[in-house]
Amino acid sequence: MVTRARPSRGVPRRSVAISGHGEAHTVGVIADTHGLLRPEAAVALASSELIIHAGDVGSAEVLDKLREIAPVVAVRGNIDTGPWAVTLPATEIVEIGGVFLYILHDLRELDLDPAAAKFHGVIAGHSHRPRVEDRNGVMFLNPGSAGPRRFTLPVAVARLHVCGERVRAEIVELEVAVPGHHSATRPESTSPPRRGCSAS
Repeated sequence: MVTRARPSRGVPRRSVAISGHGEAHTVGVIADTHGLLRPEAAVALASSELIIHAGDVGSAEVLDKLREIAPVVAVRGNIDTGPWAVTLPATEIVEIGGVFLYILHDLRELDLDPAAAKFHGVIAGHSHRPRVEDRNGVMFLNPGSAGPRRFTLPVAVARLHVCGERVRAEIVELEVAVPGHHSATRPESTSPPRRGCSAS
């Protein structure tokens, strides 16, 4: 169940939570759609309990289509300037079981120390480059762009697999035709999330 929760102490931001500490959760992550929600992206996110959009949404219709899959948490990107985007916050906090995530669009605008603030992960978009890395014990995730292809960068989304206070990110490159190329990566199967956490 997705509920509103209090933000971390000293971090006055909005907050969203998925209850169920000790259960396994699957969360979809998408960014930089720029008004385009590809059907391949919808398929890749189909098993999500929650979808996080890390900005540059591009239109209200993208969020409406994502809400047909799962509840959505979205932040405002630099192109999200229309009246429809007025209510989108610049940052969000998401709590999934025992994991706290900080969401913003442009990582260069991060104005806190996520490790000191006890966040398990930071999610951002903007660069269109999918990337997962660890910085001082904090997971930093950019899911890449799921919208119009930019140069030769992959079209991608991401999934978060959360169990207790453990979180693992998975980049999912989408099968989108590239002029002059004949190969692409298919989204992995979208089986329902497990409802229990193993001890490992």
